[in-house]
Parts: sequence; structure tokens; C-alpha cells
Amino acid sequence: MPIQRDEPRVFFPWERRRGVRAMFRRARAGPLMLAASGLATFVLLVTIDQRASATRSTRAKITTATNAVAAWRADHERACPPSFAELVAAGYLSAVPRDAWGHPLRVTCPGRKDPRGFDVSSDGPDGQPGGLDRVE
Repeated sequence: MPIQRDEPRVFFPWERRRGVRAMFRRARAGPLMLAASGLATFVLLVTIDQRASATRSTRAKITTATNAVAAWRADHERACPPSFAELVAAGYLSAVPRDAWGHPLRVTCPGRKDPRGFDVSSDGPDGQPGGLDRVE
């Protein structure tokens, strides 16, 4: 008597068809999943480290530019420099400072933090003035 399609059939575990999720539960896929998660973690850590490195580099350039602006102000009766190009022309800086993302730094007089002073800042990775990712 042939088996009809409408009758329920008993499956043994090795006979049952399984989906994609069951493939990842098998012992053979365990090392593959471990390697994939390790690679994803490595890529995430490298990305975080690159962003932190760029921020540290930008902060170092901001410190150099801040010292140059402070020297300019000391020599010019606390006047704000018109631009970083003027600081380069006067010999306070060797080149117009740029952040790690290639954008020029900004000097603001009077500053937001110190109304009688100045602020030097970077627009950050997106290059938008006053954006949320700016570096000060």
C-alpha cells in the first residue's frame, strides 16, 4: 500500500528538512559563526580606534592653533586675528591648520566658552559648522 500525501508521516531527526537557522545550530557551523563574530568585533574595534585617533589628532592641532592665536592676541593688544592665513603670514603658524578630516579649523572671537577670549574648533567629520560632532 503506497503512502498517501494526506497522511501524517513520522520523521526521524535526521530525515527532517531544516531551514537556514537549523544550519547554524549544527556543530560544523559553530567555528564559522565564531570566526564571523570575531571578524565583526575586530572591524568594530578598528573603526572606533580610527575615530578616536582622528579626534586626538584634531585636538592636538587645536592646541597648537590656540597657542598661536593667544600669541597673536598678546602682540596685537588682544585683537582677534582676521584668519589663520594671517597667522601664517605673520609667522605664528607654519601652515593653515586643518583637522583630521581635511577641514580648516575655525577661530571665533568672542568665544562661546570665554566671552572675553576666543575659541578654536573643528567642524568634525561631517564638516557642518556647529554640528553635533564638532571638536573643541
